[in-house]
Amino acid sequence: MSKYPPPAVMGTEDIMKPKEYGTSAVPCQKDLRWGCDYDTANRICNYNRHYAEHSGYFEGTTFRKECESTDEGKEITFYDSNTGKPLFVAPRGRTMSQFLLESKNHGWPSFRDQEVVWDSVRVLPDGETVSTDGTHLGHNLPDKSGSRYCINLVSVAGHPQREA
Repeated sequence: MSKYPPPAVMGTEDIMKPKEYGTSAVPCQKDLRWGCDYDTANRICNYNRHYAEHSGYFEGTTFRKECESTDEGKEITFYDSNTGKPLFVAPRGRTMSQFLLESKNHGWPSFRDQEVVWDSVRVLPDGETVSTDGTHLGHNLPDKSGSRYCINLVSVAGHPQREA
């Protein structure tokens, strides 16, 4: 049995094989949401498998303010900083205040199973959490409440992909 039970969708190392831009076939978007830094995002998303933005990075962006100004019951969609595909939608199954508190307590945006867009996200056997397109997102760090996806804000600060 996997250390990361369903609904987690497991992936293989093949997802992260070298591509044109590190582990991604496309470069990081230039104008990221919440004022996230492009160079940090490019390094974390595409040329990294183990490291993260510093704890609390999101506190130095406009992310918290946007969350706090979001009407209760509304959700925010988090998009891949490379491809613009949706990766997470939060909050689901909790309030925005609960989502922000958990994220603040852990230092990174922290998502739960019901907030993951499983069509675009995979968990590798070591817990690394990645997009199906090879973007490093963060790690699954389970706690007493279940799977907790500790995700770099710079990895999910993209804009929605444009229709071709």
